[in-house]
Formats: sequence, C-alpha cells, structure tokens
Amino acid sequence: MSEPIIVIPSASGVRPQVTADGNSFVLREWRGSCPSKLHGHHRDDEAWHVLEGSLHFRFGDRDLDAPAGSTVFVPAGVPHTYQAYNARYLIIMSPRLATLIAELQSARDPSTHGAIYRKYDSALLE
Repeated sequence: MSEPIIVIPSASGVRPQVTADGNSFVLREWRGSCPSKLHGHHRDDEAWHVLEGSLHFRFGDRDLDAPAGSTVFVPAGVPHTYQAYNARYLIIMSPRLATLIAELQSARDPSTHGAIYRKYDSALLE
C-alpha cells in the first residue's frame, strides 16, 4: 500500500523539494519556464500554484499574470504556454504530461518536438 507524502518545512527554514507521483496525478515543485510555443493537451488537465515570483501565461485568446499565491487550472484542450519570472511553483499534471515533459527536456533536436507532443496526445500549435 502506498503511503501519503507530507512535506513540512524544517525549523531552520529549509524548504524541502516537493515531488510526488501517483496514479492520477504528479506533483512537482518547479522553477523555470516551459517551451515558449503555444501548445495544448487533448486529454490532460494541468494546474500551477505559484509559491514565489510570478508566471505569465499566454492562452489562445488572452494573457494572464499570476503572482505568488495564484493558482491557474488549464483544462484539456486549452492552448497555453507560460514564462516564469523568479518563480518557484507547484505544477500538478497527469503522469502522461510528466513523461512528455521529461522526453522534451531530453530531446536535443527541437525539430522532434512536434512528434513528441503527438506521442503524448498533445499538440505543438506554433
């Protein structure tokens, strides 16, 4: 049986890294931005909770600034991308999206990214 994962900051102020993999979603503490090109996921929702700094989201029809304390939920099918500004945040995603991100990060040739997105039921839109 799996055990719950509980993350509590230490008395010294050290912030532990948040990482949890489950069957229905994956939780990661993250820094940095995603690829700057608009993309979408056909069957997977995705969410972010900004701990520090801010994230600037671009959707198909508008832009949004999300400062610390904001939570952004993007349902499947919504085109999006984002840029991080001195941000530390939690990203909540499906295991499929976690695998997509890992494969994109290891792909040296950007011309392969479109095929990688398709492999994980997603689309690179720019």
